[in-house]
Amino acid sequence: MASRSHIAAIRFGLGPRAGEALPDTPETWLLAQIRPPLAQPGLPLRVCMDSMRLGGRARLEGGLDPGQLMRAEALACTAEAVASDAPFAERLAQFWLNHFTVSRGRGQTTALIGHFMREAIRPHIFGRFEDMLLAVVRHPAMILYLDNQNSIGPDSPAGQRRRGGGLNENLAREVLELHTLSPRGGYAQADVTEFAKVLTGWSIGRNPNEPEGFMFRPFTHQPGDKTLLGQTIPEGEEGGIAALRMLANQPACHRFLAEKLVRHFVGDDPPPRAVARIRAVFGRTGGDLAAVSRALVELPEAWAQPLSKLRTPWDFVMAALRATGADISAVPNAVFAMELLGQPIWSAGMPNGYPDDAASWAVPEQLMRRVDWAQAPAGQAVTRGLQPVPVAETVLGPLLGAESAAAIRRAPSAREAMLLLLSCPEFQRR
Repeated sequence: MASRSHIAAIRFGLGPRAGEALPDTPETWLLAQIRPPLAQPGLPLRVCMDSMRLGGRARLEGGLDPGQLMRAEALACTAEAVASDAPFAERLAQFWLNHFTVSRGRGQTTALIGHFMREAIRPHIFGRFEDMLLAVVRHPAMILYLDNQNSIGPDSPAGQRRRGGGLNENLAREVLELHTLSPRGGYAQADVTEFAKVLTGWSIGRNPNEPEGFMFRPFTHQPGDKTLLGQTIPEGEEGGIAALRMLANQPACHRFLAEKLVRHFVGDDPPPRAVARIRAVFGRTGGDLAAVSRALVELPEAWAQPLSKLRTPWDFVMAALRATGADISAVPNAVFAMELLGQPIWSAGMPNGYPDDAASWAVPEQLMRRVDWAQAPAGQAVTRGLQPVPVAETVLGPLLGAESAAAIRRAPSAREAMLLLLSCPEFQRR
């Protein structure tokens, strides 16, 4: 019989840590993590913005160039996840970061993604969805990623003087399609255009005498009321705020978010009853993500089918490092590994983020690379004195199949046994 404690640690968390006592009451353990997240230390926005502006010249002025800064932030974020005593909260932070993808592969976002994670995502994972949405859309990383700083209202002072490239619909389209309503959300192209007009003027400070981060520019804002989903949106910065709050509370948005969350925590084919329950919590609480997170823990379907999800490369690396008792010295190799395994950190190729289904990751070549990479943490674990059989009991327990357990016991060396544990079919799933 599957252990609910192992399901809690693997399905909801990032995998048990070597030598860790699993919770006797797993639901209570998970629910206790639904609290305001601890502040994550990191570089202030000013440093990140300076690096973005200076680019490669930042090193000449004694700072970090964008690539160096992003690597430092990625290492810190990864180390936090490996060591975390609140892995459910860490998993939710990663889920929402992927939902609101920004990537180093587009725009000038490289130096800003770590700050985006700390300030726009983490503080809101147990807050209200509309507040997270506002923080995300107003963050310089998202504005730059989707080019909104270049969006000019055609009837704005800038548009009348023909300064700039005109209306840019990227941010409006992705907020509607990927962040709130989904393609099935009942909006039309006219709504995309109107919403893009609402968001004109939403930009960033670029000069020393301008605010750091978000800046509303009336000079580029399209004047007058707009109509979005049949509702009148007033002009100005407040109109954009009102539009985002309205979108966050649409039934279509609640359905879309519920489907994604159930897919992540239950299975690739979300059970309709589970989706309906989570959707109802969104609607009843006005998008209270703490209530939604509690409802996920309370879903019977989340406990019924252990190991129904294939671990993504990020999941696999986090689980392997936690299982083998890795310390901070292993983190740089882990960040490299995610690129090797097909999921380079903060580098999704499209705004819809990395996929969350087995078909996208069950690529034989990528799975073989997991085995190749796992040799290092397996060897390091044995060097530290860890024994494969007790580690297997901790990290998989009754979820480890008889065939895999026998192979681990028969292995000719402790190192090979540890490698078999990290590469067995059960360890690839959560």
